[in-house]
Amino acid sequence: MRRGKRYKSVVEGYDQKAEYTIEEALEILEKFSAPKFDESVEAHVRLNINPTKSDQQVRATVDLPHGTGKTKRIAAFTETQEKEAKAAGADIIAGTELIEKIVAGGEIDFDIAVTTPEMMPKLAKAARVLGPRGLMPNPKTQTVGPKIDVLIAGLKGGRASFKNDNGANIHQVIGKRSFKKDQLKENFEVFIKEVQQNKPATLKGRLLKSVSITSTMNPSIQVKIA
Repeated sequence: MRRGKRYKSVVEGYDQKAEYTIEEALEILEKFSAPKFDESVEAHVRLNINPTKSDQQVRATVDLPHGTGKTKRIAAFTETQEKEAKAAGADIIAGTELIEKIVAGGEIDFDIAVTTPEMMPKLAKAARVLGPRGLMPNPKTQTVGPKIDVLIAGLKGGRASFKNDNGANIHQVIGKRSFKKDQLKENFEVFIKEVQQNKPATLKGRLLKSVSITSTMNPSIQVKIA
């Protein structure tokens, strides 16, 4: 593959095959040229799991101390806690009417859905639409609970859900280029710790195969994990 002048200038000064501490990796990232927008910074994790086995799935939530830097629209599906949802900052407060619109193929204008337990049977009919988009509420991702304001507060405060894909990888935004290095470092470390704590019981050996960080328009940097 031919690489442009910008790419070649970016990769000068570091070894793409080497592993760096997170502090060193963030120092390298800081030296990369920045576009005119505030890039997202992501952590990419390769796992030693078999993604075809149901008992080796890695799925959980993490409360990032400094958030992701992304603003997401939250839809609260409830018919009993509308006031609480509004006070907590939900962007959309919905009931059966929106569920029917989703089932009928209507536009989905939210990034995260939360709900109270009594709404789950009603939401089930929209699972075939919301599920493939990663929008179906699930207790494992702390998007279903008896107190909807607590769920919303967690998401507003930096809670993010993650799960492995079909290639045994996890991709998670840990902040923005505008974040301070200490903020990115802390978010990264909290995320990696949470991944490691969710190692499947059936998996032998190490969970993490490799870890790297990258920003939207730049190449990845391999990170050394103890």
